[in-house]
Amino acid sequence: MTLNKLLNNQNKTSPVKEEHWIPLADLMTGLMMMFMLIAIIFMVKVESDAKKVKDIALIYDEMRAQLYQDLHSEFEKNLPEWGAELDHDLTLRFKEPDVLFDTGKDRLKLRFTEILDDFFPRYVHILSADKYKNAIEEIRIEGHTSSVWNGGSSVNDAYFANMGLSQSRTRTTLQFVLSLPKVQEQEGWLKAHLTANGLSSSKLIYHPDGTENKEGSQRVEFRVRTNADARISEILKTVRQ
Repeated sequence: MTLNKLLNNQNKTSPVKEEHWIPLADLMTGLMMMFMLIAIIFMVKVESDAKKVKDIALIYDEMRAQLYQDLHSEFEKNLPEWGAELDHDLTLRFKEPDVLFDTGKDRLKLRFTEILDDFFPRYVHILSADKYKNAIEEIRIEGHTSSVWNGGSSVNDAYFANMGLSQSRTRTTLQFVLSLPKVQEQEGWLKAHLTANGLSSSKLIYHPDGTENKEGSQRVEFRVRTNADARISEILKTVRQ
């Protein structure tokens, strides 16, 4: 084949190659733009979901702070005479074991029934108010013991014996507060939110030197849990879908 024929053939095929190359470049550019658009949409969605989580956390943090203030204002003068304290995590703790129960028994002592009769209706009045009741997941009555159970008991035997005792004590406490005439109007709401939880010696109190505070470990706590975690979990589920 002569040189002129080769050149003529090359000139004929070149435009065809260019015609195929240009659409391919346009396709690649289009795909890049599409991927960038998807990435931007994803980033916007993630930022939107993150903002929702942050907003809910802030709302519930403010609600918890306000609830603490309301509880503190209501019970501030009573806490010392009751042998009780209120933490910022919304735990109200009755910490005088001699006032609560006799050793190894689950029957409420007279003084504790008097305290509960005064405390619980006022407590429920605050928690069941319109500004709080829809945000409350659970009101936990928690019973705690020391690690001791009869001198000869093993660690495991003491733990399970105290578990039964703490569960029985919270159950009798629950039965008593639900029977109070002053809370009967909120009975339905309370039964849906109030629980009894015996925790044995799983959450001991310690002295500064690290030794067990046996008296401090024996306590009854009323603890409020909000539904903020559930709301945030719902948002996170939509993110994973």
